[in-house]
Amino acid sequence: MKVKRIKTLVTGLALAGGLLALSAPAMADEQFVPLLTYRTGSFAPLGIPWADGKMDYLKLVNARGGINGVKIIFEECETAYATDRGVECYERLKAHAPTGASAYDPQSTGITFAVSDKAPGDKEPILTVGYGLSQSTDGSVFPWNFPLLGTYWTAADIMIQDIAKKEGGMDKLKGKKIALVYHDSPYGKEPIPLLQKRAQLLGFEFLPYPVTAPGVEQKSTWLQIRQNKPDYVLLWSAGIMTPTALREAQGVGYPREKMYGIWWAGSEGDVKDLGAVAKGYNVITIANSVAKGKVHDELKAKVYDKGDGTDTAGNTVGTLAHTRGMIISMLTVEAIRTAQEKYGKGKSVTPEQVRWGLEHLDLTQARLDEIGFTDIMRPVKTSCSNHTGDDWARIVQWDGAKFQLVSDWYRSDKAVIEPLIKEAAAKYAKDKNVTPVTCTD
Repeated sequence: MKVKRIKTLVTGLALAGGLLALSAPAMADEQFVPLLTYRTGSFAPLGIPWADGKMDYLKLVNARGGINGVKIIFEECETAYATDRGVECYERLKAHAPTGASAYDPQSTGITFAVSDKAPGDKEPILTVGYGLSQSTDGSVFPWNFPLLGTYWTAADIMIQDIAKKEGGMDKLKGKKIALVYHDSPYGKEPIPLLQKRAQLLGFEFLPYPVTAPGVEQKSTWLQIRQNKPDYVLLWSAGIMTPTALREAQGVGYPREKMYGIWWAGSEGDVKDLGAVAKGYNVITIANSVAKGKVHDELKAKVYDKGDGTDTAGNTVGTLAHTRGMIISMLTVEAIRTAQEKYGKGKSVTPEQVRWGLEHLDLTQARLDEIGFTDIMRPVKTSCSNHTGDDWARIVQWDGAKFQLVSDWYRSDKAVIEPLIKEAAAKYAKDKNVTPVTCTD
């Protein structure tokens, strides 16, 4: 069967109804992947290359011949990062014939919160690579949520580790001040429990500074920072909030080398127009998405050189945000492939079967080499009790023209993270009347 090529069309209907692209109805030899995206709104500078990367990898898989011969079809639904529109997209796409949606990447913490209560009843996997509910690592309470590769607690913990390394050890953080400038939303609030715990254990002062969306007005925040003189600032922003923060930091004389951005606040689109203004800005990167790999060469040869690339200008391919998008789609594809190993190669699989695949991922180095992600990712293995798998991350720094890798691999400190996960997951189970499943791994 010839697979219909899908192009993204922004139309009045798309903006009103939420759909940006329509696919042909799925047939038995096709696998449907929903794509919730935000190409509009204040987060668009991040959302566009992220969405392009997700779509481009699916096109590459089709160019390779599909998943064991099963072609992927997809439908893009515009959320503008709005929770109500995200829920509408979820409801619209979950009943896609004949097998339903393979797995959802909501691309928003707020949307993730909203659909996580629906997922168990709908039997739809929720894939949140590097974001979402941090406690959903606990698969016994969240069997349908998969915060693969790391969470915001992972990121915050690793930032603290890197700061401590610069200062000469964890004990050197006692008496320091560490600030969090964050988008005042579920997304921005996620790292707070971890930072409060770290502050309690290490003796530093934690200073939270919420910023009202969309984040273009931060003058009062940075005047407080100038007055309180934190030793480091962690930035939980995205879209237009990020360059605004960096400009305001320059305006009050706060050194950018003392600033750490979460991965969604760290892509070329955030800093390229700032140039030297952002020089020294540190960013945590999930996996090693600053790297290039064989997958980029293959994408060019099999997709872009054929005129089928999503970013027609080709400006974002190889950027951090675009590569992160490809990683997300790759993990989805590998979960489908894993499910086929159990339920039948060459066949489309149901969302419930994809959930099994996500819980039994075992991406070895050999497999990463085979699909072109050799230096981009480290191996990852999930289980019933651990829906994150391995949470490796690194630090990159903007040199005024490009991001440079400036750290080795870090992992979160399980002695700090795991008690928080268990406590928060138990509270969620009690509040939501969830009976945890028994994991034997």
